[in-house]
Amino acid sequence: MKWTKNIKYLTLLWLVAAVILQGLSGAAFAAPAQGEGEIVILTVDGPIVPAVASYLERGIDLAEREKAAACVIQLSTPGGLYQSTQEIVGHILNARVPVVVYVSPQGGWAGSAGTFITIAAHYAAMAPGSRIGAAHPVSVAPGSEEKTSVPGEKITEDAAAWIRSLAQLRGRNADAAELAVRESKSYSDQEALEQKLIDARAGNLNELLEKLHGKEITLQDGRRVAVNVKDAFRRFVDMNWREKVLATLSNPEIAYLLFTLGMIGIIAEIYHPGAIFPGVLGGLCFLLGLYGLGNLDAYWGGILLLILAFGLFIAEAFVASHGLLGTGGLIAFVLGSLLLFTGSGPGIALSPWLIALFTAFFAALLALLIFVIVRGQTRKVLTGQEGLIGLVGVARTPLNPGGTVFLAGGLWNAVAEEGQVEQGEKVVITKVEGLTLRVRRKEADK
Repeated sequence: MKWTKNIKYLTLLWLVAAVILQGLSGAAFAAPAQGEGEIVILTVDGPIVPAVASYLERGIDLAEREKAAACVIQLSTPGGLYQSTQEIVGHILNARVPVVVYVSPQGGWAGSAGTFITIAAHYAAMAPGSRIGAAHPVSVAPGSEEKTSVPGEKITEDAAAWIRSLAQLRGRNADAAELAVRESKSYSDQEALEQKLIDARAGNLNELLEKLHGKEITLQDGRRVAVNVKDAFRRFVDMNWREKVLATLSNPEIAYLLFTLGMIGIIAEIYHPGAIFPGVLGGLCFLLGLYGLGNLDAYWGGILLLILAFGLFIAEAFVASHGLLGTGGLIAFVLGSLLLFTGSGPGIALSPWLIALFTAFFAALLALLIFVIVRGQTRKVLTGQEGLIGLVGVARTPLNPGGTVFLAGGLWNAVAEEGQVEQGEKVVITKVEGLTLRVRRKEADK
């Protein structure tokens, strides 16, 4: 009986273990593949520059590798570079997962480049109080009028055709999208929904996902997929350190600041050779600033004017121009700063206050430099033979007219210019001829 009971217990344990193993195995096979039921969420808040393009492309690639249910881009941008926008849009169009662009937070803006990115999305939504549009491209001919600029007309035609093509591909209002390019038309979130530029309005991410759930999306390979984001895990992906550094360097004001500080450091090294630290730090800042300006498609004419300005500032210290070279440098600096980003996209510009601050700094530096030069030219020489003129000595022997004078701790041969000088009388040196002083009585000097 005991043996029978043991068999029963063993059989029962075996059955329980089998059920548990089967449950675990079934759960393992029933669990979604890696990334399924997951949402990759990216955030862009600022100009569209190469670092942002790299970040968005990396995020979409991650969503594809993880087979995510969707990739959501939370977007707020005043615009950016045309080339970077093309790269982002191309990646969205060829994505193997649904890409959702959500213009947020409330009060956000999908301006210029952001308009193209939003229109290209598989599903587009906007937060209340946000806006979209003003996508007219910037001419590459600074100072020219768009209506008469052939390059500007070509860019406008290309951008209009592109955004119309994107709208038609996504089944959106192509005419309204084209107006955003040709006439810089902007739309509120409600107007964008009524004009069928976007698919929904959503107050927050939760509301967006509720409206997105169950929507059918057609991907670039023709597959139609139903988006299942009801209980999906939200994976927020931020910029990595490299992208953050590049994005910081691609900030127009930081690039301008680094470039200017770099030139100041180089000027300081030229003014004081051997200081080393200003030259090394200035060289690094100059190269980093130049990299940032290059990323931002800064106008080469503006860069050359800035370099000319610093060259004139340096020349002012070595050429007696009475401030003319420095004044020319100030004018070149202001013009270069104003022209620097005239060929870049919307949202890439310098603050007038930053330009005014550096202009005032260089004006003060120039004034100080001129003051020091003028003061040095008018100051009495205090060294060498010329430094002796005007000093007062004491006659050690009668000067009739020759004799000796005690001056600055030593005896000098001296010749009186006016009459005889008695021993012990004070004399003023009027001229130095080799090792002989020409003097006259101190009373006669009054």
